[in-house]
Amino acid sequence: MESSILESIGVEIIGVMSPVSICMLLVVLLVYALSPSNPFSAASAPPIRTAANLVYLESPSDSASQKLEGALLNALVFVVLIAIVTFLLVLLYYYNFTNFLKNYMRFSAFFVLGTMGGSIFLSIIQHFSIPIDSITCFLLLFNFTVVGVLSVFSGGIPIFLRQAYMVCLGIIVAAWFTKLPEWTTWVLLVALAVYDLVAVLAPGGPLKLLVELASSRDEELPALVYEARPTVPRNTQRRGSGLELLVAGVSDSGSVELQAVTRDNVNRNENESRGNSEYSAVEFGSFGSEGHESNRDEGERLLSEENSRDRQSLSSDSSGYSTVIVQSDRATQFSSGASEIINEEMSPLVEMTGLGNEREQLRRDGSEMFTKGIKLGLGDFVFYSVLVGRAAMYDLMTVYACYLAIISGLGCTLILLSVCHRALPALPISITLGVVFYFLTRLLMEPFVVGTATNLVMF
Repeated sequence: MESSILESIGVEIIGVMSPVSICMLLVVLLVYALSPSNPFSAASAPPIRTAANLVYLESPSDSASQKLEGALLNALVFVVLIAIVTFLLVLLYYYNFTNFLKNYMRFSAFFVLGTMGGSIFLSIIQHFSIPIDSITCFLLLFNFTVVGVLSVFSGGIPIFLRQAYMVCLGIIVAAWFTKLPEWTTWVLLVALAVYDLVAVLAPGGPLKLLVELASSRDEELPALVYEARPTVPRNTQRRGSGLELLVAGVSDSGSVELQAVTRDNVNRNENESRGNSEYSAVEFGSFGSEGHESNRDEGERLLSEENSRDRQSLSSDSSGYSTVIVQSDRATQFSSGASEIINEEMSPLVEMTGLGNEREQLRRDGSEMFTKGIKLGLGDFVFYSVLVGRAAMYDLMTVYACYLAIISGLGCTLILLSVCHRALPALPISITLGVVFYFLTRLLMEPFVVGTATNLVMF
């Protein structure tokens, strides 16, 4: 039976939901810490112009119909911009502008951590009156930014540090999105959930094209992606493992001893054998038990020919035959069988070690690795946290409801992922449940609970 995420569902859910929960919690704390005592008093401040509200700037004096129309236009323009940028990303990746994309992502991470994160850092310092001078603040911010960029994009970094900075990026971007007007925020979340559904599942969706292109090249996605646990790409695993070959040596008792070694060890032994005339490398043959003295000369000639042929085959990429290393003075004991070259697929010894099916095993192991490894886009962290942060501006009851809805939707997405075995959008189910739970809690549950509590019916 093919393995799936359900076999280790507990570890997988904790590995994905824990950073999502931490990200949402810290965004809620930032909203409560940096917002005034009355959240709606911030509406009197002039809104900032961003890519999410290019068309319409929401004003408290506008009617509900005007706010809804303006929010729809803002969401439409923002989704179109995201689609254009995503198609451009696919086009650049298709034409192998990988270095440009990596440098662009490094610059984006540096910009987010340095400018947007620095603004939040300064706001926290001012709000809590933290005594710190400007030089120390600049050095701390610069070190935080540089270490963050290196942790996200460099190799050899502990996976925990990389995950921590990915969560930090999500928190910073989500905290800025919570500054959008209320109507624009809710309509934008719904529009992004619909776009995510189309972009990942539609036949010509940009995200689907990007995932298929990266999968065909056995490369990582050129995007900021959170990894629940480190995975090894298939091409790296294949390079590191190599095809195992059989190495044989004749012991003092005259018996043939076999040992499975990698191709790297065989190449090293082959290089050593060039300087030592006591050993010869030949292709694996069927060594019979009858040792006729009349075939001694013919066997020695075949050994020398097979020795030169084997050295050429070791330097090439051919793996059609196995290799044995025997002592030359004892090779004549079974030289009569050296003339018969046996293909490794027909050799019972090779079939027992599984060399004939190693390619299928590598393919199966690679598919299991990519099936089990869960990766969540940074945008999912951001918009989950934006929804909870917007709910925190109203009441804690709505925060609890939205959090449970988002986690439930993410769990449903993971279950579907284990069933479908393909890339799935993580926003639609969670965002839909979160928006529905928010308005149900705000319009129905919150008045009911407050009314019963004030009348001492429930306390």
